[in-house]
Amino acid sequence: MKVIFVSSQNGRTRQVTLSGWTRAFLSLCFLGLPLGAGFYWGQHSHDANSSGIVTDDVSKAWAKMLQDQRQDVEDIKKESESTLSAIALRMAQLQARLVRLDALGERLTTMAQMDNGEFSFGQPPAVGGPVSDSKGEDVYQPPQFIDIVNQLADQISDREQQLDTLEALLTERSVQEDVFVAGRPVLKGWMSSRYGRRTDPFTGKVAWHSGVDFAGKMGSEIIAVASGVVIESTKRSGYGGLIKLNHGNGFQTLYAHNKANLVKVGDVVKKGQVIALMGSTGRSTGPHVHFEVYKFGRPVDPATYINRTHR
Repeated sequence: MKVIFVSSQNGRTRQVTLSGWTRAFLSLCFLGLPLGAGFYWGQHSHDANSSGIVTDDVSKAWAKMLQDQRQDVEDIKKESESTLSAIALRMAQLQARLVRLDALGERLTTMAQMDNGEFSFGQPPAVGGPVSDSKGEDVYQPPQFIDIVNQLADQISDREQQLDTLEALLTERSVQEDVFVAGRPVLKGWMSSRYGRRTDPFTGKVAWHSGVDFAGKMGSEIIAVASGVVIESTKRSGYGGLIKLNHGNGFQTLYAHNKANLVKVGDVVKKGQVIALMGSTGRSTGPHVHFEVYKFGRPVDPATYINRTHR
């Protein structure tokens, strides 16, 4: 291999012949140095960059991640405490409600004179049965918080069902007592004539008296002996001012010789309500109320119902 050198001053040339080993050495130098330099700088740059990522960006990211996790833990803790406080408050409300229901139930049971043991508001509802797994084998399960809440809710539901039943019984009993025909149609007065055969005060002959008479002062109050609906409020020959009530169950009552009727047809009256004022209208010898009781459309002796008691 020949290498020609040219002088930059006078343009003269010089020729040098290189041997094989010289050529190999020069090739290695010209090719190896750039490659080595490139590898060195590349490795140095990679190490520098690697060292910078670990110490700066990654550290900051890790620190931020840890801070976020701490904040998440604090948020979860606060939320859990708030939830537990709400649950505790709800439990206290349920227990207070249960106590009130028990007190109300026991009071109503006493007032209603129910048989002992028929309604038990002071005891938890009777339940039972073993706990079994899917294979039918008995297992023991410790009580969980949600189980306690569910048990309290079941107790409240049981009390409410008992109260509903008790209310229905009391309502039915109250209605039956209200429509139960019993008592006197006057607050003050005396029985002046009984039911059945008697001497007619106008003719002196034996005649049938279909009711009983209660004498009193003119204008005295006449009351309903049972709750019912007014089906007549009018004047009728012989009866004078007249009121007739329908009490259901086939019972009706009649109040006659009234000075004034205080209710009209269609009115709903309660037991003991004043419905008329005593008078002497119609076929009458003085102020009194003529009182009749009808059972399934036929007159019966009112004396049976005047002293009647509800059982």
